[in-house]
Amino acid sequence: MSETIEIRWHGRGGQGTVTAAKVLADACLSGGRHVQAFPEYGPERAGAPLRAYNRVSQTVLRMHCPVLNPKVVAVVDASLLDAINVAEGALDDAVFVVNTARDPKEIRAKLKATSSQKVFTVDATKIAIETIGRPMPNSSMLGAVNKATDIVGMDVLLEDVKNSFGKKFAQKIIDGNLDAVRRGFEEVQQG
Repeated sequence: MSETIEIRWHGRGGQGTVTAAKVLADACLSGGRHVQAFPEYGPERAGAPLRAYNRVSQTVLRMHCPVLNPKVVAVVDASLLDAINVAEGALDDAVFVVNTARDPKEIRAKLKATSSQKVFTVDATKIAIETIGRPMPNSSMLGAVNKATDIVGMDVLLEDVKNSFGKKFAQKIIDGNLDAVRRGFEEVQQG
């Protein structure tokens, strides 16, 4: 991993995007890194677009501002591809992970990704419905982002998902989220 990696998450209120950013930060912290996780939203309600950010570094983080030039862009809701420019400011070698059933090559074209940018897709919503019974794609997106970036050990990520969700959910929901993370990791495709 490079010195500092910046991640920008795009989602809609109610999809667990902010939770995904926080859980990823917890996992990276458990893995011995310095981290930041913070949302950018106002009084929006469920369904409104929002952004969340992560910074992960081997050294102390002193910058406290939104991520303007992300190395990783995670799109939790593919409808945002038609609403906003999710690629804005992305680095020349950025990694895009998009929740969609569409082929990665189609998403690559839609994003106008360069040859040095990587595009991954995963049907995170389908996985969520099959594993937890609800269209909450955050856990499957965590698995997909982890596969695309290798940012933290899978065992560390699963343990932090378990700890995070264990504070407020029944074991069935925790197990479903753990399965969603694993499946997101296994089913993500690169194009």
